[in-house]
Amino acid sequence: MKRRDVLTGAALAGASLSFPAPAIAQNLRRLTMVTDWPDGPGMLGSAKRLARTIHDASGGRIGIDVSASGQVVRPFETFDAVESGLADMFHTHIGYFEDKSPAFQFYSGLPFGLTPNELIAWVRFGGGQELWDELGGRFDIKPLLGCSPGAQMGGWFLEEIASTESFKGLRYRMAGLGGEVFRRLGATVVLLAAADIVPALESGAVDACEWVGPWLDMEMGLHRVAGHYYYPGWHEPGAALTLGINKRVWESFDEGDRQLIEVAAAGEYAVSLAEFNANNARALSQLRADETVRIHRFDDAMLRTFAEISRDVVAAAGAGDALAERIFRSYSEFRSLIGDWSGISVGANLDARALD
Repeated sequence: MKRRDVLTGAALAGASLSFPAPAIAQNLRRLTMVTDWPDGPGMLGSAKRLARTIHDASGGRIGIDVSASGQVVRPFETFDAVESGLADMFHTHIGYFEDKSPAFQFYSGLPFGLTPNELIAWVRFGGGQELWDELGGRFDIKPLLGCSPGAQMGGWFLEEIASTESFKGLRYRMAGLGGEVFRRLGATVVLLAAADIVPALESGAVDACEWVGPWLDMEMGLHRVAGHYYYPGWHEPGAALTLGINKRVWESFDEGDRQLIEVAAAGEYAVSLAEFNANNARALSQLRADETVRIHRFDDAMLRTFAEISRDVVAAAGAGDALAERIFRSYSEFRSLIGDWSGISVGANLDARALD
């Protein structure tokens, strides 16, 4: 996308286009952060909390103005805005931008991939960040994990899903590589901005959708327009959101401020995961008591089919070029390594707790 197109999008959103380079006066800086999140709790709340943390930890020297989706640039134009220098930072699901590189999907949540705790372990201590820096550098962006909505749900459906045959002809709103799995099963997969999801279900433009989890799904009102709620969210067992910083802006910070931002982002990843887990638990309890909602588990036969197709889809995302291949290899090796530990630690303890 050309810079003038991004500017057009901003104009259509009715936003001010005065985005000068970060003001540096008396060591004070004012930065802009664009997001792909609707106004409200959850992802936008996390982005704003991260901005406050950076402001407070810097003693007020670094201020960040956070905008909701559509306020400054149109949905899904956040990456272009930061790459071009129109905005200083974005807060988004980096997998939305697979047209830039399918390898970004490894940092947003893969089908049958790493859990939130496993993902940050790979990024911070398994070589993932160094590879991500190399990938982001191609687009003048410094990427950091900045939020974790945790495990996703499988989605909302207007009709019950009997088998994988039910996906043929289904119109499904989904982001990420899970959408490609459904395409291979015959579904028509579309990516809609958050504000467009409920109207699309109500009008019949889509037959199903996934958004996040019980908390934000209920905030959006999905339980009032679709009655069948499926789990597990095999397509994103460890969804992650990215804080992306224009590389020139990042390099203008001294080492101390870079460390401050990195620590703040890692802290927000942990805090947001706790927030989502607590609120998802409360919301799930409410949904179980709602007689208009039926909660279903994808059966084992469907999950085995999803897993089989996912192996090819994920491999394809890691085969674009030499860097993508290195990311795929690093991710896959770490998944195998940590899977053993996760199985005998978290997994085994959850199994044991279920016996109580």
